[in-house]
Amino acid sequence: MNDTPRIRTARWPEQEQVAAVVAEALHTGPLAAWLVPESTIRIKVLTGVAAIWLEHAIFFGDIQVTDDLSAAAVGFNRYRDLPPPANYDDRLTVAAGAHAQRFKLLDQLLTQVRTTEAHYHLAILAVTPAGKRRGLDAAMLAHHEARLGRTDLPSWTETLTGTPELYQRYGYQPLPQVALPDGPVIATLRRNPRPRHEAWPANAAALATQSAPARNAR
Repeated sequence: MNDTPRIRTARWPEQEQVAAVVAEALHTGPLAAWLVPESTIRIKVLTGVAAIWLEHAIFFGDIQVTDDLSAAAVGFNRYRDLPPPANYDDRLTVAAGAHAQRFKLLDQLLTQVRTTEAHYHLAILAVTPAGKRRGLDAAMLAHHEARLGRTDLPSWTETLTGTPELYQRYGYQPLPQVALPDGPVIATLRRNPRPRHEAWPANAAALATQSAPARNAR
């Protein structure tokens, strides 16, 4: 029996809850520790910064979540250069305080290597520890792959080294890495567009339980 929850578009009132999911998913990792070394305030800072980008994604991209809000994928439609979030510098300073420069440096380094062609940018894939035990990271990427199949756009994403293998199962190929100063190494990945599927799956997350050959044989 497939107990994967339905994946859908996040609603405007859910931004605070989704920001909490992002913070919970990321706060124990090396990137979060580099951004906010003080563990006592890390979740609060990550939640505040995530909220800024979630609002931005509602206007310039989309947010996909599981019905139980244990996983979220945040993406941007980068058909052209996008403006920063509204009042970003001031809001980032309020949310991150003394750590704001780390977030700005991360943005700058990733922007330097990101493609300038029109593409979909999978900026955040956040799955809570409980969600990962249920395989929701794979389910979210399967849903993401099915949605990209309806477009002719390439996709771009970033993740920590050691985890790109999961993304490669869904069509992403590794590109040059980005080493953060005195911090972790970030892998960048690109997915080329594929032929469109003839039908939209009822729940694309179910594809995560199928083998890649079975999906490609359709």
